[in-house]
Amino acid sequence: MAGRGPAPKNPATRRRRNATEPETVLAPDDELRGPELPEGVLGADEKTGEVYEWHPMTQLWWTSWRTSAQAALFTDTDWLFLIDTALMHHTMWAKGRWEFASEVRLRAAKFGATPEDRARLKIKVDDPTASTTRAPAQRPDNVSDINSRRARLTG
Repeated sequence: MAGRGPAPKNPATRRRRNATEPETVLAPDDELRGPELPEGVLGADEKTGEVYEWHPMTQLWWTSWRTSAQAALFTDTDWLFLIDTALMHHTMWAKGRWEFASEVRLRAAKFGATPEDRARLKIKVDDPTASTTRAPAQRPDNVSDINSRRARLTG
């Protein structure tokens, strides 16, 4: 008797059907969605009264979320959650508080930040530049047909 364990059960009589869920396919359109980063939430300088600005990396991070393909799926509560995450991102970059990096990574993963996150969420971002049909390969003019070469060699 080969193998380990009991014989596999008949798939027709299985109780569980582990059907896969379909992927959500999104096409990037570079549309700007969601709110801008709020002003005044970072406080102001006590001496000059100058309002603190968002760190440039946080502004870049926020713009990338607003133009991402996933942004088409975000609701108002998603954007509020991302604003809280942006505050952590700003603190991380502006004050060097790198202990926030793991929380920012976990929060961004909920929205599909990396290819692995999108695969787990069953989200596929369609690449509009990749064509499904390839142009036939063009033969350079100085290359002869293989059949004519064979005919010359075999005489």
